[in-house]
Amino acid sequence: MSFQKCLLNSTYLNIVSLPLPFIYPISAIFPISSAQNPPLYQTLVFHHQLYILEREALFEGRKKSENKAKMGSLEPETHISFNGSCNVTGKNLSTDSVINLDETKGKMGSFEPETRISNGRCNGTGMKLSTDSVINFDRGDPTMYESFWQEMGQRSTIVISGSQSMSYFSDVRNICWFMEPELAQEIKKLHQLVGNAETKDRHIIVGTGSSQLIQAALYALSPSDASEPMNVVSAVPYYSSYPPLTDYLRSKLYRWAGDAYTFNEDAPYIEFVTSPNNPDGSIRKAVVNKSGGKMVHDLAYYWPQYTPISSAADHDLMLFAVSKCTGHAGTRIGWALVKDVEVAKKMIKFIELNTIGVSKDSQLRAAKIIHTVCDGYEGGDTGGVERFFEYGHRLMTERWERLREALRESTLFSLPEFQLDFCNFTGEIRTTLPAFAWLKCEGDIEDLEMFLKSNKILTRSGKHCGADPKYVRVSMVDRDEIFNLFVKRLSVCH
Repeated sequence: MSFQKCLLNSTYLNIVSLPLPFIYPISAIFPISSAQNPPLYQTLVFHHQLYILEREALFEGRKKSENKAKMGSLEPETHISFNGSCNVTGKNLSTDSVINLDETKGKMGSFEPETRISNGRCNGTGMKLSTDSVINFDRGDPTMYESFWQEMGQRSTIVISGSQSMSYFSDVRNICWFMEPELAQEIKKLHQLVGNAETKDRHIIVGTGSSQLIQAALYALSPSDASEPMNVVSAVPYYSSYPPLTDYLRSKLYRWAGDAYTFNEDAPYIEFVTSPNNPDGSIRKAVVNKSGGKMVHDLAYYWPQYTPISSAADHDLMLFAVSKCTGHAGTRIGWALVKDVEVAKKMIKFIELNTIGVSKDSQLRAAKIIHTVCDGYEGGDTGGVERFFEYGHRLMTERWERLREALRESTLFSLPEFQLDFCNFTGEIRTTLPAFAWLKCEGDIEDLEMFLKSNKILTRSGKHCGADPKYVRVSMVDRDEIFNLFVKRLSVCH
């Protein structure tokens, strides 16, 4: 979960834009005590520690940049041009230009800085990755796909004029009235191409990433007149954001109830079924299987670059996200496929009350990106570029082979093994290649997260996933130079 923007008195506080080098204490950012909600407080403390590391790194980087700054010209434009790999493009800067985001806020200028990395973040300053840089693999930032979309160039670009998409409404004939018809059409086409989910007789609901859709699903599936909050569970190891997303608003409608394997209450419940599972990549089915249960199938990683597509998922409520499919995490678009019209209406109502719909600009960009992916399989011009899912599968295969090779002689670390299965999309026997590595310490080290942190590798501890701290979740989808440094550093850890 990214805590770059934190909720403070119902107002978003942009941490990166705060004065440097001041470090804000946890009490100023997260107004909650350990006594009020211990699990949530523990999660917030963890992210606050990452925040301090990032603030220090950002301050050092900004000091270096100021010493050799060469400012490019940023002029206002009458439109924004989005391509597949950068946020805004158009007027060119030199490759060593420094982008001062504080001074350019509010301008519609277009820039394309060289995407070199420091501390696992693209900061646009041209700072090179040093061998002793902090590697931030706590988050699953899918920047691995940038090179593909850079190669696609104008084929994935969309131009949005200043007069376009000004209304709240997209399609008043649709139950999801804020969903752009182009996006709904491309989502159906994508699922039909891949064969990973049924869309017939489903209501498609767009959300601001899967995080909003998770909360919308909880709201829709919880009775408003129940005497007790609905229990929410997921099997360990579960996605680390499920507990804080469930409990953050302290809703009286639902509450986090922990591990699905140990849930034995005779009461209604909601179970998150994540498959392939985040963090360990396993293929999951519902665990509790009691009367009064409702399922949310989180299928964010059910795409052919990560796992064999064995069948079209056919569940009552299924969640997907552009970030996991194509790598466009910054576009913040997810969607739900919902059978029950009343559940769909309640989810839409939640999004209406929460954000009055979803950004049309993001929806149109997502539609263009998905169209570009599908076009590569339908005879469209790819300009000699490898088709998207083949590209993603090749990179994931190479990375998992390199990681396993680096740990082959290690007695300190181990990784899970995955079974082979037939993939209907490719017609081949394939194995699972998860977007995260579920790394386990086999030695005497009790807290693997802290051990790796001492080696300047930031990961997410298993304790945030309901598991043992001898496990950590490691991102496999960062940029090549970051991943290469990680493998090299991990191979010499003792």
